[in-house]
Amino acid sequence: MTPLALRCRPEPGDENIMALLDSIRSPADLRKLPVPKLAALADEIRGRIIEVVGQNGGHLASNLGVVETTIALHRCFNTPVDRLLFDVGHQCYPHKLLTGRARQFASIRKAGGLSGFPAVGESDYDLFNVGHAGTAIATAVGLARADQAARRACRAVALVGDASIVNGLAFEGLNQAGTLNRQFLVILNDNSWGIAPTQGALAKHLARFRGSPVYDELKRQIRETLPRVPLFGKAVSEALGHLKEGIKATLAPHQLFEHFGFQYVGPVDGHDIGQLIEMLDVVKDVQHPVLLHVHTEKGRGCEWALADPGTYHSPSPFTVEAGKVTLIKANGKSWTGAFADALVEQAEANDRIMALTAAMPDGTGLSRFAKRFPDRYLDVGIAESCTVDVAAGMARAGLRPVVAIYSTFLQRGFDQVFQEVVLQRLPVIFCMDRAGLVGGDGAVHHGAMDIAYLRGLAGMTLIAPADEPELRAALAFAVKQDRPVAIRYPRDVVPVDPPDAPPFELGVSRRMRSGDDATILAYGVTVAAAMEAAKLLAADGIDTTVVNARFAAPVDQRMIVAAFASGRPVVTVEDHSVAGGFGSAVLETAQETGLDIGPTARLGLPCDRFVAHGSRAGQMAEAGIDAAGIAAAVHRLVDESPGRESSARGRVGKAPRSQRSLLAP
Repeated sequence: MTPLALRCRPEPGDENIMALLDSIRSPADLRKLPVPKLAALADEIRGRIIEVVGQNGGHLASNLGVVETTIALHRCFNTPVDRLLFDVGHQCYPHKLLTGRARQFASIRKAGGLSGFPAVGESDYDLFNVGHAGTAIATAVGLARADQAARRACRAVALVGDASIVNGLAFEGLNQAGTLNRQFLVILNDNSWGIAPTQGALAKHLARFRGSPVYDELKRQIRETLPRVPLFGKAVSEALGHLKEGIKATLAPHQLFEHFGFQYVGPVDGHDIGQLIEMLDVVKDVQHPVLLHVHTEKGRGCEWALADPGTYHSPSPFTVEAGKVTLIKANGKSWTGAFADALVEQAEANDRIMALTAAMPDGTGLSRFAKRFPDRYLDVGIAESCTVDVAAGMARAGLRPVVAIYSTFLQRGFDQVFQEVVLQRLPVIFCMDRAGLVGGDGAVHHGAMDIAYLRGLAGMTLIAPADEPELRAALAFAVKQDRPVAIRYPRDVVPVDPPDAPPFELGVSRRMRSGDDATILAYGVTVAAAMEAAKLLAADGIDTTVVNARFAAPVDQRMIVAAFASGRPVVTVEDHSVAGGFGSAVLETAQETGLDIGPTARLGLPCDRFVAHGSRAGQMAEAGIDAAGIAAAVHRLVDESPGRESSARGRVGKAPRSQRSLLAP
């Protein structure tokens, strides 16, 4: 029989294989298990994670690497009274299995099921809804100070993993934590990887430390020898002291953390549960900040994930047959793949193009660029603000940097986008993957705000292509501009067999279809849904104009005048929050140009709540930006227009509940 941790589905006779895990309803049950049984529990946890991620997709390798550490933490600390925070949030699967959610674990990332990240609404054991890196140390400092002020006996622990320690905010948190005069523990889960291999000087520093026994041996010799050295006055004593500290400072990278005020311990084997428990029992009540350096393997216990932790960091659903892993991917080419091809094409013709990522070479498609142009590629690590500033420096020196980054992560570099790029009017190109709804990752990763936070920056150009030819044309346009440009596209497949796209012209839209009854102004990926909605409406006798807006800044004023001048209903559609997005830009422009704004609806993501995790298609339908939702909104406006007689009233369907308040009366 295949070892449990290597499977992705149960085998006959497995009915009781999860006996230990199924007996745990809370960490209190975990604490009753004898230590020798905890290794078997770790195997069960890995087996459950592999099985469910194989069915649902999700974060695999990072969770396999943190199993023993999570068991030891819940064994030694009195959670949820003691504060346990995760950084990054995607390494929380073992935590969920140990805190009463094992029976619901098969629902993870599905609509109505468990979140793939810590979620306050799910459990008292989850303190923050968190999916971005670098935050846990600083928020743990805040909790620790509040508990200390209230005289609550709560320990504070931050589990920092997947290279988020290199994030600037993590260092700011370390700086604050070093001033505490109470218990405070940071677990540095060092697996040599972030989402991709860890980048930067600190990563190399830690790697050298893990691989070298020199410091430990010298430390032992100094400890044994110095007390026996005869002292010949103060000068000799001071010299020996300086020698000891000099050797320590030269050979021990843990000095970095000690300078922040932490007592450094480690590195220790993060997969030896017994050792971890002993170590945690020693340090958990130390009344000053402690950093425990834990060395783990990303993908531990699963040979194919361990061999390729980048691919299996966050895979799509998969099957395993005879040891061969097959990822189950959506039919069609992804927007990420289309971008990767387009960027390589542009770089072939323009040697000034540089590509940058913040620890996401695979997720953004830049791994393809890196293989073709290794000298023109830079992975800055989980440091989005730094990535933007490095790109600004490149642009100032005459290059054409392309920053490939998820929309949700560019939020972390907003001030640098403003100060170092837009204010200087530098030609940095931001290619924002995962713009809009992202499916199973849910609210922490939706790219729902990029139009709003970038549109107000003077001189910023915002583009959203509708298909792959438009993406190629948008990138070709962007690299020729002497101004910053941001291009957004979703986590989805590109439309099948679109026609070639005409070149982009600054602030010029593209009419896709003409009709006399209403106008749909669609931005980006919603163009395809708008065209399908037009077909649904045509079946009801409603003839609709569809415009591919292309730009949210600057918007096409002539397009807006044409849409509103007739007095016919106008519907704007975007895969973005309705607050401050493309629809807002349209209405602002219409008002500023003195147009009469008649029956109008803005369709997009709700701004009064966050869309939960689930399938992207389900989320689009919930927001009313799929074909049926768009058609319903147009139908209602047309039916309620003065003088309109509709024999087909209501046949397309009602607008989604989340959008009805946005429709004009």
